[in-house]
Amino acid sequence: MRLYAVADLHLGFAANREALAEIRPRPDDWLILAGDVGETIRHMRIAFDALLPKFRRLVWVPGNHELWAVAGRDAEPGAPALRGEERYRAFVELCREYGVLTPEDDYPLIEVEGRAARLVPMFLLYDYSFRPPEVAEADALAWAREDRVRCADEQFLSPHPHASRAAWCRARCEVTEARLTALGKEDVPRILVNHWPLREELAKPPRIPRFSLWCGTKTSEDWHLRFGAASVISGHLHMPRTRVIDGVAFEEVSFGYPKQWQGRRAPDDALRRIVV
Repeated sequence: MRLYAVADLHLGFAANREALAEIRPRPDDWLILAGDVGETIRHMRIAFDALLPKFRRLVWVPGNHELWAVAGRDAEPGAPALRGEERYRAFVELCREYGVLTPEDDYPLIEVEGRAARLVPMFLLYDYSFRPPEVAEADALAWAREDRVRCADEQFLSPHPHASRAAWCRARCEVTEARLTALGKEDVPRILVNHWPLREELAKPPRIPRFSLWCGTKTSEDWHLRFGAASVISGHLHMPRTRVIDGVAFEEVSFGYPKQWQGRRAPDDALRRIVV
């Protein structure tokens, strides 16, 4: 089978929902959804209902938009606004309803175009560590504001019941690192998937470089080497590209907002073929 990946479908936009129809069927292949499918359960159902008939298996990892708790925007009528860990778990349960693989499932050994590989969907979040060494963590948000940079996560992404987003990030990194370490040495390459980039050098949008604060954690800087990655897949930045570091392909696979893709590329072309 072939393995494809796309991130940042942002199905809150009608044009992006309509674009799903233009993704051609690949019934023998797997598709990774690397976060920011949308903001609600309804958006996730739209994605799964449209894409599951076209692919053998879907894989999902959360982005920041799925974790946004905005009053009145959850899909289920009358449902309370879930936040933080509880919200993430609700999305995981939805994935299980559809048979979609998540970071909470075992990491499967798959065959990609005749080669065995370990697929590792992760949820690591961010901890404001993608900043200059002279900027203290306590001063990080003020440093970003100097360039008029702010992320809506500060308003909408609750870390509940964790003390902070950074604390939630640390917890997620510890759990994931332990699981990867427990795999031991394998004679198969690994495909690491996370919504946020694993390395700081990949997290600097040219127009708003200080947005890097909300783009990952230095904890994962060497994970591509420590854990035998052949490919690392991420989204979040809306800057699709491939970059090779230490012989590992780092794939940014964002689809993006309508203004970022309309008139530039067909929706089906946004799916990145992942090789190992």
